[in-house]
Amino acid sequence: MTDASRPTTEITLLERQYVIACPPEEQDKLERAARYLDRAMQGIHAQGKVVDREKIAIMAALNITHELLEALDERRAGEHSLSELSQRLERALADAPGR
Repeated sequence: MTDASRPTTEITLLERQYVIACPPEEQDKLERAARYLDRAMQGIHAQGKVVDREKIAIMAALNITHELLEALDERRAGEHSLSELSQRLERALADAPGR
């Protein structure tokens, strides 16, 4: 498949258009990600402290990465708690009278 025949999707970040190579089955996910990134970038831009697009993109990427890592930590903690509860339940059932 040549570059000219690769499927693409157009996204908008900070009112600038970008054409991104993207398989059709991933288009909705790409557009959703672009909307999320655009909102993050717009928020940083609106604060007025950073005006350079590259710096805004880096700040947005760092903020989103922080959100992701926090969510992953929470998920791991939840899985750990669930595992501990499961082990306690298994011990309680094993120790129950009549077993």
